[in-house]
This record gives sequence, C-alpha cells and structure tokens, in this order.
Amino acid sequence: MGGIDRLREEFERDCKGVSSLKQLEGLRIKYLGRKGLLTQRLRALSALPPAERPAAGKEINVLKRHIEAEIKRREADLSAAELKKKASTGFVDITVPGKYIPSGSQHPVNRVLEEIVEIFVFMGFTVEEGPEVELDYYNFEALNIPRDHPARDMQDTFYVRTDVEGHGDAGAESDVVLRTHTSPVQIRVMERQTPPLRFIAPGKVYRCDADVSHTPMFHQVEGLMVGEDITFSHLKSLLKLFIHSLFSPDTPVRFRPSYFPFTEPSAEIDIGCILCRGEGCRVCKGTGWLEVLGAGMVHPKVFECVGYDTERYTGFAFGMGVERLTMLKFGIDDIRLFYENDLRFLRQF
Repeated sequence: MGGIDRLREEFERDCKGVSSLKQLEGLRIKYLGRKGLLTQRLRALSALPPAERPAAGKEINVLKRHIEAEIKRREADLSAAELKKKASTGFVDITVPGKYIPSGSQHPVNRVLEEIVEIFVFMGFTVEEGPEVELDYYNFEALNIPRDHPARDMQDTFYVRTDVEGHGDAGAESDVVLRTHTSPVQIRVMERQTPPLRFIAPGKVYRCDADVSHTPMFHQVEGLMVGEDITFSHLKSLLKLFIHSLFSPDTPVRFRPSYFPFTEPSAEIDIGCILCRGEGCRVCKGTGWLEVLGAGMVHPKVFECVGYDTERYTGFAFGMGVERLTMLKFGIDDIRLFYENDLRFLRQF
C-alpha cells in the first residue's frame, strides 16, 4: 500500500494552513471522518495480498495516531489564541464566572468495539460488513444449521414477514430474518473471494432476549481465517494474544470443548474472573471463570456450500459479544445500562 508518506506530507501542509477551529474540524473530517482519506486507506486493506496487510495496517495506525495527536495540539493552541484575542479586545470579561459545559465522550460499547477492531487489524485482519436483514440461507442453512435446529425457534429469532395482504401464505415461515449473528458475512465473503482469507465482521445482531445480561439488539464480532494447513493451534495462539491485548497479559485463559453447528471441533473460551481473581464470586457463580468467546475449526459442510476444496483448505472461526466484553472490562453488572441513556452512567466513561 503506497502513498502513506504522501498522505502524511499532505496532512502536514493542510495543518499549517489551518487558522481557526472551524477549519481544524474540516481537517479532521477530511482525514479521520467516515469517508476520510485515512478511513478509505483502512478499507482498502482487503485488496492487498495477505502478506502485505499487517505492515500496511501498522503504517496506517501510526499515521492515524500522529494525526489525532497533531489535531489535539492545534486545537489547544487555537483555543488559547482565540481566547487571548477576545480578552485583548475587551469582548470577554474574564472576571465573570464561567459556565460549565460538559463535553461528550465515546459510548463504552463503541470504545471496546473500536479497540477490538484495532487489535485484529494490527494482526493482519481486514474488516467486512453485511446486511442486518438477512436471508434464512445465509443466517442458517449455509452455516450447517438445519430446519429443525433449536436456533430457528421463534423465541430466539426475529422473522420478517414478507407476505403482502391478499397475497401469499401469511402462516408460512419467512425466509427473511434479522440476523442472529454476523456469521452470514463469512458466507458472503467466501462466495466472492478465494483463500487465503483473514477478516473480522463486526456489527449489530438481533435475538428475542431481554434481561440483565441480554438485549434484543447487541453487537458481535465474528472472525474467519481460511488457508492451507490452518490448525487449531493457530486458533488458540491468536485468541490468547487477543485476550491478553484486550485485558492484560496475565489474564488466565482456558479452552473448553463445546458444540456449534458450523465448527468441528468447537470450543468455548473462558478467562479468569477479573472481579474475584479466580477465588469465586457471584458473577462467575463460584467457578472463578467467565466465558467470553466461542470458536472452532470451520465445518467441511460450510466450505462445501461456498465451493471450497475441503481436502485443500482448512480454517477457523470465532465470535464474541461486544457488550459482554465491555461489561467485564468496566465491571458493569447490567447490560441494560448501555441503552437507557442515563447520563449518570454515561458520564463515567
């Protein structure tokens, strides 16, 4: 990925020409906004050969941190200069008590989601997205979840009614759902790309749950890595590195055998309880462990659905709930706090 040095030089030139806070905000949007030049570079990583992605992602992140720091420094300088100018003209009476204007901050879920994405991008993963209103085929069938699987129960899945009044069978089960996980993105990407693949799929998902630890809408990050000679050892090493990066290097990690229709073998990954340090408490139900991830080797039937040679390619997949990781990271005991818009809660972050 060329042009990072040129982009840095262009930013330096633009930054020198900034003389007001309004211009500085325009500069920030130009480089760091959703459609900014740096954001476009990050999204273009998927077009690079897999061997080049880690180095290119690291270059982009270094430049991003430089731009953020420079904009913050310029903001402080311009604010001070503007206040000094107003005070010298008598426009501002500095003896009058000021008003406290609270500043906004990033939502804790978004903070952790952004941190998760940055960790995996640093490890060479790209970021993919897909539709939230999904076809039954991508949400279930292509992931080796047959029609009679419990995950299809109406109490778990939001089905979208597609019949029009006077047409169709209103009692028939819909083939359109609100996606229950971001795994459908894995199928869509594999359909249009050939291995090797290494990407994550963050986004919103929907399930019929609502209590202190579940909400009808929440965020997930799923990941997929496919290639030749990919093993379970690769999966264990990657997820240990991720957990130690997100929490701390001394966080205990264990893998337990489990079952998922789209992976075989499958495992659930636990970390040592961050509240009681493994001694046992109400949160970990006295076990000293907390489940944070599900993972496993991709089932051959999933590869067959996308036309991959199961004799040549292997791969692993993993998934995590962002709200759960956020609750553990900040010691929050009720997931509903994230969505109640209580300023007393949000101002803590």
